Amino acid sequence: MNILSVASEVYPLVKTGGLADVVGALPAALVPHGIRTRTLVPGYPAVLHKLKKKKKVGGFDNLFGHPATVHSAELDGLDLLVLDQPALYARDGGPYLDPTGRDYPDNFRRFAALSLAAAEIAGDNIIPGWKPDLVHVHDWQTALTPVYMHFGSASNMPTVLTIHNIAFQGQFGASVFSELALPPEAFSMQFIEYYGDVGFLKGGLQTATAITTVSPSYAQEILTPEFGMGLEGLLASRVTSLTGIVNGIDADGWDPETDPHIVEHYGPATTKRRAANRKALEERFGLTNTAGPIFCVISRLTWQKGMDLLAEVTDDIVALGGKLVVLGSGDAALEGALLAAASRHRGHIGMVTGYDEPLSHLMQAGADAIIIPSRFEPCGLTQLYGLRYGCVPIVARTGGLTDTIIDANEAALSAKVATGFQFRPVTADGLRLAIRRAFRAYSEPKVWARMQNQGMKSDVSWAKSAERYASLYSGLLAKG
Repeated sequence: MNILSVASEVYPLVKTGGLADVVGALPAALVPHGIRTRTLVPGYPAVLHKLKKKKKVGGFDNLFGHPATVHSAELDGLDLLVLDQPALYARDGGPYLDPTGRDYPDNFRRFAALSLAAAEIAGDNIIPGWKPDLVHVHDWQTALTPVYMHFGSASNMPTVLTIHNIAFQGQFGASVFSELALPPEAFSMQFIEYYGDVGFLKGGLQTATAITTVSPSYAQEILTPEFGMGLEGLLASRVTSLTGIVNGIDADGWDPETDPHIVEHYGPATTKRRAANRKALEERFGLTNTAGPIFCVISRLTWQKGMDLLAEVTDDIVALGGKLVVLGSGDAALEGALLAAASRHRGHIGMVTGYDEPLSHLMQAGADAIIIPSRFEPCGLTQLYGLRYGCVPIVARTGGLTDTIIDANEAALSAKVATGFQFRPVTADGLRLAIRRAFRAYSEPKVWARMQNQGMKSDVSWAKSAERYASLYSGLLAKG
C-alpha cells in the first residue's frame, strides 16, 4: 500500500510543535504493515538546505502563478517529496510567521498551493511510475487537499484528515476564494464556506473520507462547544467517520539507554544513574544542589498550555523545597512572569527561552517530574517522553493527557500501576494540589521509584497506533 502524507512540517527537517514529530515518526511505524509512505512538504530554505541529495521527479508549469518543482529525497528513513516554489516558501522567517512574529499575509496561498500539488500528485501523472492508494493530510495547512481531490481526477481516492489541534483552522476572508483555483460551487456550506469566510479545516472536514484526531478523549471533547471551537456541529454530523488514535513517540530517538544528548544512560532497572543527569541539569540552569525534587516544563508559553497557572505556583514549588526549570517561549507577558520568578528564586528556578532539542532531552533525563497544565491538549508528547525517561508527569485531566497517564490515586497506588498525577479543575489551585501530591509521593522513595519504573515500562511507541492506522487505511480501501 502506498500512502501520500501531506504536512506543513516534518521532523527532523522543520519543526514548530508535535505535528512535525508525528509526521516524521509514523511512516517508519507503518512499514511492518506493508505500508510505504511518501511525505510531501514545502520547500522551505531549512528543508532544501538539509537535503544534500535530491532528484527532480515532477513539477508544475503554473502553480498559483509560478512554476514549481517536486524533488524526491531521503533523510533518516523518510521518503520525502519536496514542493520547491521559491515565491511561496523562500522566506526569512519560520514556516508560518515572518521575522516579526506575524502570519505571512499569503499563508492562504502558500498552503493552498501545497494542497493543490498534493491533489495533482494523487490524481495525475505528476510523478511518473508512482501513485498513492490513499492520501493522509494533517491540520488546516493541508486540509484543502481532499477538497481539490473532490473536484479533480482523484475524486475516488480515499483521504484521511488528522486534526492535531482544532484551535487552528485556517480561516480567511471570502476575498481569497477567487485565488484558490476552485469552482464556484466550492464556496458553499457543503465545502469551504464558513460563516461567510473561507475555512480550510472546515472544507477538509466536509470532504475527507475519514477524520482522525490524536487521542480518544480529544475525539470526544471536540464534539462539545467547549472544545469544538465552532466546528462541533459539523463533527457531530460526521461522528461515524471520526476516530481518536493516540500518538506515539519515536522510541529510538527518545531512549534513555542510548540518548546521545544526556550525560548518563539508564533504563528501568538502573534509574539511580539518573543522578548524573540531575547534576548536569542543575549546572546548566544554575541551580543549587539540594535534595528536593526538580520539576521541569518544556512548552510553548501560552494560555492554552496553562503557563499562567504555572507562573502562579512557582513560589509554592520553592516554598515546599522544590526547584523548577523551564524551556520555552511564547506570550511575552508569560515569559516575563516566569523570568521574574527565576530572578526572585535564583538557584531554585532556572529558565531558557526558545527551544533547544538536546536540552529538552537532558531535562527529561535529569528532572524528577514534568508539569503539563494545559487547558486543552489534543494528545501531548512531552508526557510520553516523561514516561519513557522516568520523569513523572503532572498533567491536567484533558485530552490525550487523560488517556496516557494513570493517576496516582489510592487504588492505582495500591495496584502499583500509577504513572503520574492528574488534576482537575484546571486552575492554579488544582495544580497546587497536584504538586503537593507529587511532593508526598517523592518523600517515599519506594513509591516514587515504582511510579518511575511503571512509566518507563509503558508502551509509548507507535506500534499500537500504527496498527490502528493500518487498519483504518485498509478498511477505507476495502470500501472502494
